[in-house]
Amino acid sequence: MVSFLILAAAAGAVAILLVVRLSVVLQPGHVTPRESVGLLIVAGSGGHTTEILRLVGSLSNAYSPRDYVIADSDTMSAKKIDSFEDARKRDSATECTPYRLHRIPRSREVRQAWLSSVFTTLYSMWFSFLLVCRIKPDLVLCNGPGTCVPICVSALLLGILGIKKVIIVYVESICRVETLSLSGKILFHLCDCFIVQWPALKEKYPKSVYLGRIV
Repeated sequence: MVSFLILAAAAGAVAILLVVRLSVVLQPGHVTPRESVGLLIVAGSGGHTTEILRLVGSLSNAYSPRDYVIADSDTMSAKKIDSFEDARKRDSATECTPYRLHRIPRSREVRQAWLSSVFTTLYSMWFSFLLVCRIKPDLVLCNGPGTCVPICVSALLLGILGIKKVIIVYVESICRVETLSLSGKILFHLCDCFIVQWPALKEKYPKSVYLGRIV
């Protein structure tokens, strides 16, 4: 009986959050035409960063300012982002807006105990929420690193709290052919646009968007 009441209460809380979220998304005039779109980019390590920079490279300078988020223990992504932005500035026919790089604590390090990861995840969530509140981006772009989960949840909370509606676009990594990544499974129902790059994933997740290989 107690477990039933707990499940009922949890279901009610989720229903309320979904109703509030929909009311924010459907509110007339929540998206205002602008000359530029503030872009928050979540970069992971290794292949994740390479893929996300290819995506950003296909975007126009109208997506500005550009704020990059990486994990505080990531030693490689910052160099890749700096090199990418330097090359973009050299090759651009128009003036490029400055970019900013931010670091957040990892939710869970490799081989970290699950019990201790509860506390590190909560700390990362709080840190991410403060960062997203300060930046207030128009759009969040990510492709699967664990770092993107607290950022996307924080962006979602901005809309739920009525602070600002932030569009969340998730592009599943090209290496995920038949199954979603853990981040993808968590964020599939929270994103405004969930893009997959293989038809097998489109078949399993009909609500996703399949555009072929885009990176």
